[in-house]
Amino acid sequence: MSVSPVKRQKMESVLDQLKHHTTVVADTGDFNAIDEYKPLDATTNPSLILAAAQMPVYQELVDDAVAYGKKLGGSEEEQIKNACDKLFVLFGAEILKRIPGRVSTEVDARLSFDKEGMIQRARRLIDLYKEAGIGKDRILIKLSSTWEGIQAGKVLEAEYGIHCNMTLLFSFAQAVACAEAGVTLISPFVGRILDWYVANGDKKTYEPSEDPGVKSVTKIYNYYKKFGYKTIVMGASFRNTGEIKALAGCDYLTISPKLLAELSKEYVKLTPTLSVKEAQACELEKIHLDEKAFRWHHNEDQMAVEKLSDGIRRFAADAIKLERMLKERMFSAENGK
Repeated sequence: MSVSPVKRQKMESVLDQLKHHTTVVADTGDFNAIDEYKPLDATTNPSLILAAAQMPVYQELVDDAVAYGKKLGGSEEEQIKNACDKLFVLFGAEILKRIPGRVSTEVDARLSFDKEGMIQRARRLIDLYKEAGIGKDRILIKLSSTWEGIQAGKVLEAEYGIHCNMTLLFSFAQAVACAEAGVTLISPFVGRILDWYVANGDKKTYEPSEDPGVKSVTKIYNYYKKFGYKTIVMGASFRNTGEIKALAGCDYLTISPKLLAELSKEYVKLTPTLSVKEAQACELEKIHLDEKAFRWHHNEDQMAVEKLSDGIRRFAADAIKLERMLKERMFSAENGK
């Protein structure tokens, strides 16, 4: 249904309406998109940083990261790792100049099953931000929602006051374990859940309210609010604006620039679908998951098992591509000198 130009002038866009009910986060490493859509927070991951690092406009940041890695010295591998960490922090620091809230910076997905490795890398990233004059209160450290990742998050939050964003979350078991660990925020992946059901089932299209990803996040939101968990629910990985509108009222939603643009040009009334009041009235039982129960319940969800392992592999592959790009800059005939 088209809206008349006169009515449109009086009506807020769907994006602006959404901001009244939900904290809108930009899922991008592109500063221009952040300037345009003015989100509170921003999220990055290895795939987004890889894409941004190949854009001509960001080559100065890449050069700074390369110089930093070389300055610290050590083996070739150590120099590349230090340059990579520095690049993530340089992008994060630039993003923080453009938003009032927090930026999410991801720990290497290849550490997804190494609790101590994740803790060490997270602390290293926070130290790099500190060197740049940025306090840990403005950073969310992203960790894979494996059992090891969740326990790393628990330690980082309780012992070091480092806020964590648990990513690659697909199962209810993962969400319960994250809440019990007391992490700051979770990122359940709406679109990737939909992708799995479309690829593996007979049904190829879903109404937003019946979308499996939307239903998953709705259940998690209701569970958290019913039982008073403080962990923020941030829906992520959207395939269309219908999914986003179906989760209006969720604590946070992290949205790509493409879908932010679509929402900013749409003028229809947006009604929140999630609320604390309705969540507290819903019928859900509180459960506790130790490691054995977590592994069993997560394993019972075929979609979640496959998407978690696939997500880790994809982020790891992009981290490797980023390292190769930095290696070429750092050691290819010593930059042609």
